[in-house]
Amino acid sequence: MYQPPHFRDDSRAAQHALIRAYPLGLLITAGSGGLTANPIPFLLDEAGPHGVLRAHIARANPQGLDLAAVEECLIVFQGPQGYVTPSWYASKREHGRVVPTWNYATVHAWGRPQVIEDVEWLGRQVADLTALRELPRAEPWAVADAPEPFVAAQVRGIIGIEIPITRIEGKWKMSQNRPEADRHGVIAGLRAEGEAGLAGLVAERSGL
Repeated sequence: MYQPPHFRDDSRAAQHALIRAYPLGLLITAGSGGLTANPIPFLLDEAGPHGVLRAHIARANPQGLDLAAVEECLIVFQGPQGYVTPSWYASKREHGRVVPTWNYATVHAWGRPQVIEDVEWLGRQVADLTALRELPRAEPWAVADAPEPFVAAQVRGIIGIEIPITRIEGKWKMSQNRPEADRHGVIAGLRAEGEAGLAGLVAERSGL
């Protein structure tokens, strides 16, 4: 990933926080049929130097064959993002030499995938992912709420993926390369358009 120094973030805490907040990662493999990409929800464990990603996919998904054969795959997690108009810049009024851009936060993770077919592992994976997403609800649904034979049949239709992360990069492109007056304008503009979360990230990353 292209990484100008002012956008780069090597903090494991920041990278992992983005993955947990936006767990639907784009799983990319290069197999015999070329490049394949599928959006998959991931769980992140803290084990190892960079963490371990866990997920599952349909057994019928042909990407499973690639995952069993490749040495490395890439998972892209996309955080907050949005268009930035030059109209928000103080520089536009000063000299006009400005162009539009796009602000975004993303984390890319690489690792060698391990395909897992162990029924207990798969059951734990499904239960853990469900419990995490259901936790904020007033009446959380649990896998155990469904009939056991039905759940067993569903588990037979999936395979597990475990990816120890060997390399990870984080990028927060949040107008850090703009003059302070322009950054204030971006923050105000985003807030006016209802993008308070993205505006907050621009402020945080700019120290404003």
